[in-house]
Amino acid sequence: MHALIVHSHPEPRSFNAALTATARQTLADNGARVTVSDLYAEGFDPLESPRHYGPRADPDYFSALTEQRYAGTSHSRPADVQREIDRLEAADLVILQFPLWWHAQPAILKGWFDRVFVYGELYTGRKRYDEGHFRGIRALLSVTTGGPTETFSRYGRGGPIERLLWPIHYSLHYMGFDVLPPFVTHGVQGGGIAYAQRDAFERHLEERKNAWAERLNTLDGTTPIPFTGWRDWDDDGVLRADHPLRWGP
Repeated sequence: MHALIVHSHPEPRSFNAALTATARQTLADNGARVTVSDLYAEGFDPLESPRHYGPRADPDYFSALTEQRYAGTSHSRPADVQREIDRLEAADLVILQFPLWWHAQPAILKGWFDRVFVYGELYTGRKRYDEGHFRGIRALLSVTTGGPTETFSRYGRGGPIERLLWPIHYSLHYMGFDVLPPFVTHGVQGGGIAYAQRDAFERHLEERKNAWAERLNTLDGTTPIPFTGWRDWDDDGVLRADHPLRWGP
């Protein structure tokens, strides 16, 4: 197996970095080849922009989709984007490691989605969802939050974690990945906010590293998150009236 870890945290001594190191070692111990895309350390530019494109399909008006497709057909794709695509296409498992910032992924990881999942080669009007380019490849989020578990429960003040991660999960499904349930580490306190005493907090972090390793050791028994696909929708892209998930008017 070849695993790709897309690491999105600016501090090399952070707990996110510790989780990436745990994943790298655990997967390697199981015989996997592991590649890490360290977006901050590698200086990945998250801003999609005309400056990334030399030859342009339309030099007078910038459309990201148009230029992404043209860069592919003209073999002029930005080098950092091509590097990430090559890494993705070599992988059997993709792990996105990041902290939850402002109820979503860090901007650098959102920009990675914007720039790397290029239109034309990796998705088209038809090549998406369960017919997406990356079908058969598993994707897994490993996420940290500052608040404790209870605050991200159904009625917690932070909002249900399933809803907060839904846009990321759905984007991965859109690209064809088999999306596994996430591994979430709550209560990674910082910035002067503390929910636990220091010794209890350190035990918590160690327990979560061990749980992460155990999760990675049992991935083959994990069922992907269920999503609907092309056969479930009518011609307007709406869930068919006779689908078992359909309810209400």
